[in-house]
Amino acid sequence: MRPRARDAVGRAVYAAEAVRLSTAMKGVAWGVAAVGVAAPLVRRKLRLRPPVVAGLAAAAPFAVCVAVPRSRKRDVAVCLLQMWAYLAMYEMPNDDPEALERRVHIRYPVAIDRVIGLGQLPGVRLQRALARRGGLRRMDGVLVAAHWVWFLVPHATVGYLLLFRRPQFERGALMIYAVFDLGVLVYWALPTAPPWYAAKEGVIEAREATEPALRRLMVEQGEAFWRERWEPLYDMLAGNPLAAMPSLHFATSAMAAHVLTDAGPVEGAIGWAYALTLGFALVYLGEHYVVDLLAGYALVTAVRRLEGPVTPALRAISRGVRALEARAAG
Repeated sequence: MRPRARDAVGRAVYAAEAVRLSTAMKGVAWGVAAVGVAAPLVRRKLRLRPPVVAGLAAAAPFAVCVAVPRSRKRDVAVCLLQMWAYLAMYEMPNDDPEALERRVHIRYPVAIDRVIGLGQLPGVRLQRALARRGGLRRMDGVLVAAHWVWFLVPHATVGYLLLFRRPQFERGALMIYAVFDLGVLVYWALPTAPPWYAAKEGVIEAREATEPALRRLMVEQGEAFWRERWEPLYDMLAGNPLAAMPSLHFATSAMAAHVLTDAGPVEGAIGWAYALTLGFALVYLGEHYVVDLLAGYALVTAVRRLEGPVTPALRAISRGVRALEARAAG
């Protein structure tokens, strides 16, 4: 065989091997992604251990990065898979509600908030000053709405960066979702009850026998507005009712406000107006203690300060994923 013919054959063989490797890598990546999506759904039936579920779900976003070239659609998919892994971690402690109730801490946030409130819980003070006895005010509905809107705010912030501030997208998404991921680890290590649960258990005393110690105004508003549809709606969203410390409602909103401030002054003003409104609502509605909010903001501060030290490691991981992506692309 002539040299040119041998070279052509060699190139053809190399190209065929590259295609086979690319196809195999993509197949494995899609398989990892599929398993990561399925693991939280089948964890109870298959009795998967939480570390296994967490590892499989966390691998799914990286697998999609290997299987699919970079695009806005892929960025959206990665964010969704990241939150899917977070939700699995958030809900798994409540797979055994009785075991969770045996582990939950109730008294320490009450004691801390009494110090903050100079002898009385700030949430109780707010309800006694502002809530209508035996009824609801229009303000209650506005604050409940601010609470419900939170389900969109952190992700809408990431979406805004993706569409209109693309150079700031990666950093902003990383900062916001880092708050989610680190906060959920505290829910595992230190499960802590919210104020309404402490009141139900008698840890927060009522001023009068006929008056509740602390009302859960969000539930009262939900029952009044949604009526018979409230119970199924609440059950669908209440994945873990004993996860109050730190307040990720406030923490992720505060981080979103920081990220939006970096994007522009108008965006920042909107972000902080919402975060502060939500913080007030969480305490007034009986959903969180002030110390939960302070812990949430401490988490935000820690994530921001760790950005510099951990950036080299994150860049190394990113280079590794991009190298796999390039091999899979052929």
